Amino acid sequence: MDKAVLDKICKRIDTYPDEIIKLQTELTARPALSPENGGDGEGKKAEYLQFYLEKNLGSKVDFYNAPDTRVPGGFRPNLVAKLPGKSSLRTLWIMSHLDVVPPGELSNWKSDPWRVRVDDGKIYGRGTEDNQQGIVSSLIAAKAFRDENIQPERTLGLVLVSDEETSSKYGIGHLFEHHQDIFKKEDLIIIPDSGVADGSVIEVAEKSTIWFKFRVIGKATHASTPEKGVNACKAGANLIVKLNNLYMMYNALDPVFDPPTSTFEPTKKEPNVPNINTIPGEDIFYFDCRVLPNYDIDQLVTNVKRICNEVESRYKVSIEVTTMQELRAAPPTPTDAPVVKALERAIADVRGVKAKAIGIGGGTVAAFFRKTGFNAAVWATQDETLHGPNEYVKIQNIIDDAKVFAHVALQN
Repeated sequence: MDKAVLDKICKRIDTYPDEIIKLQTELTARPALSPENGGDGEGKKAEYLQFYLEKNLGSKVDFYNAPDTRVPGGFRPNLVAKLPGKSSLRTLWIMSHLDVVPPGELSNWKSDPWRVRVDDGKIYGRGTEDNQQGIVSSLIAAKAFRDENIQPERTLGLVLVSDEETSSKYGIGHLFEHHQDIFKKEDLIIIPDSGVADGSVIEVAEKSTIWFKFRVIGKATHASTPEKGVNACKAGANLIVKLNNLYMMYNALDPVFDPPTSTFEPTKKEPNVPNINTIPGEDIFYFDCRVLPNYDIDQLVTNVKRICNEVESRYKVSIEVTTMQELRAAPPTPTDAPVVKALERAIADVRGVKAKAIGIGGGTVAAFFRKTGFNAAVWATQDETLHGPNEYVKIQNIIDDAKVFAHVALQN
């Protein structure tokens, strides 16, 4: 690698703080919420990114739209753009996702989640870290090559997908079902959707992910006459407690992962009755399960249904169990895969950090690549404020990540 060329690109990236703030401002102002989360999808954000890519990078944008009648326009967008390299046979793909999660309770935010607030080198707003950090860092890496009129060694490809936060059916799932030929096995694939504060972790393996919806059905009645009804809320609460026993049933440790255990957590709960003096006849809640790869997911489902049967028998309710999402653990990316080694070199040179390969509990789109034989690595520099109130991203993290991407693009 020509160090002088890398230095030139890095110095150009250092001049982009205002560009970063502008991009984050525009992207945050376009909430990309899925229909499942009460939104209209990713269309407006995709339109802005198409405009930005064509104007600032001179890149032709290809759309691979997934039909979805629930959103305006009737489709969920997936964008692909390329900056040609010296070799057209090898591509460095950086894949980010367009959608975000809802802001949650607004009173927990110090500012409007859909309007960025810049304070002490941090940009606050929903989506600024997850996953607009990846979007912006890849954009400015490409912009630096364009502005300096330098051609990377390998083609730099940007992929911006929909629907990562819910199922990926309309995002990377759609691409792999209908357009898998976009990618080649010799390509390097980086997904900037997980990381630690010093950039020292490269994710190469993930746990299985399964989301359960539990609908407990009883009989509503006045709270003063509980004997005339069947309290679905009480049965649901007991079910949540019993499901906590999954921690004891699936208690293996794997130090490759962080955390090293399987996790089983109740999360979303739907409203049941609007008033205090009615015993609810229905109770609906959800569980997020992240399971180490050595466990059989089919057996987990069987055990969950057995626990439901026990609660049904005790409380005289019926329980419907629905699997909302299921991503079974894919084969890990080898720690000596070219993409891992390329990232290790770049992180060491740019950040002065020795990176290590680990497994994580959070599911990313890397699983889709790994299941079909592509070696993908998940990497970014993050404070992990995603999904919480007052989500933020450090401007310096975006700058440093962009330099790492540029370094990988310049490697022979």
